[in-house]
Amino acid sequence: MRRPRRHRAADAVAAALLLLLGTACGSRLPESDFEHGGRTNAPAPSGSSSVRVGIITSATSPVGGNTFTGPRDGAKAFFDRLNARGGIDGHPVEVRECDDGGSGVGNNTCVRRLIDEDQVVALVATTALDYAGASRVSHARVPDIGGQPIGAAYDTWPHLYGIYGSLAPRNGTPGWNGRLYGGTEVYRYFKREKGARTAAVVSYNQAASAAYARLVEEGLKAEGYKVVTEQVDFALPNFRAAAADLKQQGADLVFDAVDTHGNAQLCKAMDEVGAEVIAKVTNVQNWTSTVSEDYKDSPRCRNALWATGSSRNYEDTGDAAVRQFRDATQGLKTHSQWQLEGWAAAMWFTDAAKSCARTGVTRACVDAFMNRSENYTAGGLLVPVVFERSAEPPKDRRTCLSVARWQDGRGWVSQGDMNGNCFDVPQLSYQP
Repeated sequence: MRRPRRHRAADAVAAALLLLLGTACGSRLPESDFEHGGRTNAPAPSGSSSVRVGIITSATSPVGGNTFTGPRDGAKAFFDRLNARGGIDGHPVEVRECDDGGSGVGNNTCVRRLIDEDQVVALVATTALDYAGASRVSHARVPDIGGQPIGAAYDTWPHLYGIYGSLAPRNGTPGWNGRLYGGTEVYRYFKREKGARTAAVVSYNQAASAAYARLVEEGLKAEGYKVVTEQVDFALPNFRAAAADLKQQGADLVFDAVDTHGNAQLCKAMDEVGAEVIAKVTNVQNWTSTVSEDYKDSPRCRNALWATGSSRNYEDTGDAAVRQFRDATQGLKTHSQWQLEGWAAAMWFTDAAKSCARTGVTRACVDAFMNRSENYTAGGLLVPVVFERSAEPPKDRRTCLSVARWQDGRGWVSQGDMNGNCFDVPQLSYQP
C-alpha cells in the first residue's frame, strides 16, 4: 500500500522561519487526563439547527498580515458553497473565527472561547504560529481537523489531525521521545528526475535559521549530494557574495533557511551575478499566485522556482476537484496552495459530520471518523493521509509528493502526478 508523505521538517518550521521564531506547543498534560472527563459528546449548540465549527488563525501576527490566512479562506469558501447547497443534511455550518494574534496567550484565549463558550463541534484548518492551546483542545477531546503543522502539536496530542497525517504515538510528547522524523523525497526527486548533484543551502547566522539549514544539509548528504553551505549575516546580509560563491561552486539546486524578503533578495542577487540553477526550491507556504510580484526583480531566478508539497496543484483546473475549489474562490484576489488545503480540511470535517447522521453531529462521532481515517484524499486533493500510532519511529517509507514549477505566463505548472512521484526514502530524525 502506498504510504502518504508525513510532513517534513521543512513543513514543520517553514512558517516560523518567516520571522525566524521558535514555536511552542504549550504545557503538557499526563495521558491519564485524556481518558476521563472532557466534552466527548458535545453536540452542535442546543436551540440551533446549525453545526458550529471554529477556525483559529494567526491573522494578525508578528510575521505580518495574510501570512497565515490561506487555510482559513479556503475552509470558509468550502463552507459557503456547502451552505448554498443545503449544508450537512439540511443543517448549515456556522463558522466561528478567532484571530490569536500569533501569540501563545492569544491562542489559549481563542481555544477557551471556541470550546467553552461557543461550544464548537470541531476546529478546522487551524493555522497558528504558537499553538499553545493544543493540550486544552486535546483534553476537551475536540477534534482539530486539517491543521497546518507549523509546530509539533499534531505529532504530540491525541484528537489533533494535521493535514498531512501522523504516525507518532501522540501521547503528550512530540513524536518518539521528543524526536520527529521526515523523509528525503524532495532531494531524491531532483536527483532522479533532474540529475542534480550539487546543492547549496543558504541561511542566516541566527540559531533557528542555522538549525533548519543543518536539517536540509543532512537530508541532502543522505541522498549523496555535494552540499555547499552559504551563511549570511542576519542584520546585514550579503546575498550577492553568497550567490557568486554558489555560482562558482556549480550548484544545481538552491535551498534556503531565510525569510520571504531574504528569498527575494537572494533571487535578485543570483540574477545579478548570473547564477543559473536547475531549481530554486521553495515550500508549500510560498506556493502562491503572487510570485510575479514577490520576485519582480529577478525574472531568471523566478522562472527557476519549484515548489513541493502533499496536495494537488491549485492551478490544475483540469482536475474536477481543483476546478470546484477555483470556481468557489474566484472572488479572492490571490490563490495559494494553503487555500486549497484549507478547502480540503473543511471537506474532511464535512465527510466526518455526514457519517454521524444516525447519532447526530457530536465531537465524539466526528473524532471517531477521524481516528478511522485511512488513505483519505479529500476527493483527490491530498496525497493519501493516514493516522497511526506506531510504537517505533519509521526507518524508511514510500512517500509521494506534489511538484510544480513557476513559469511566467502560465503560473505554477505541475511536474508529473503527485500519486506517481513516489520514492522509498530513509526517515531522518530531528528535534522540533
